[in-house]
Amino acid sequence: MSYSTRSRRLTRLWLSLGLMSLLAACHGTSHMAKELPQPDPLALATVQPEYRLSPGDVLLVKVFQVDDLERQIRVDNDGNVTLPLIGSVSAAGKGVAEFEREVADRYRKSYLQDPQVSVFVQEANGRRVTVTGAVDEPGIYPVIGANLTLQQAIAQAKGVSNIASRGNIIVFRTVQGQKMIARFDLGDIEHGKSPDPEIYGGDIVVVYRSDARLLLRTVLELTPFVMVWRAYR
Repeated sequence: MSYSTRSRRLTRLWLSLGLMSLLAACHGTSHMAKELPQPDPLALATVQPEYRLSPGDVLLVKVFQVDDLERQIRVDNDGNVTLPLIGSVSAAGKGVAEFEREVADRYRKSYLQDPQVSVFVQEANGRRVTVTGAVDEPGIYPVIGANLTLQQAIAQAKGVSNIASRGNIIVFRTVQGQKMIARFDLGDIEHGKSPDPEIYGGDIVVVYRSDARLLLRTVLELTPFVMVWRAYR
């Protein structure tokens, strides 16, 4: 099966799931949202500087003036990494600064007098966003840095395709155990008419196709827009 065929099938699947979710939202409430609340405190913590390392994270470890010790490594399923000379080091659950100190202490004990260790999180497994639908490269992308906006998330997927309905960008999020939904107009965001909302790890961004606009519009006409989120089940 070709990539384009898989992409089309994935798009159709998300369109169906999204429309089902919208219909469920209409059934449970008379409103749909245009504003994003922040996620749960635990989820929000993963986008703050005190982010705790987790299995699957990709780290770049550097030791000042010792180039041979530089490594790009992935935290394994047990929460450990393997570094030259010192072997396995526990990483999961630790902040970056704490992990840097532990690695430095391990090198200091046996090999280096005053090691200066720097650790950079290049890919945070706990901070990923799904971008799908009418984009050029649908997929699951890491949230790199402290913040990610809707425009940036779509840019990671190489932008919207030529069949996209730019006024129908749907974001799914779980807040306090409830699944929530909101719709955004990419054109309004690009022209400064609407703010560019923040996107967090765990969010799902669906860009609808223009040929789904009529069906989507029929659903949305039943849900007047207000500036609050409503849950759907």
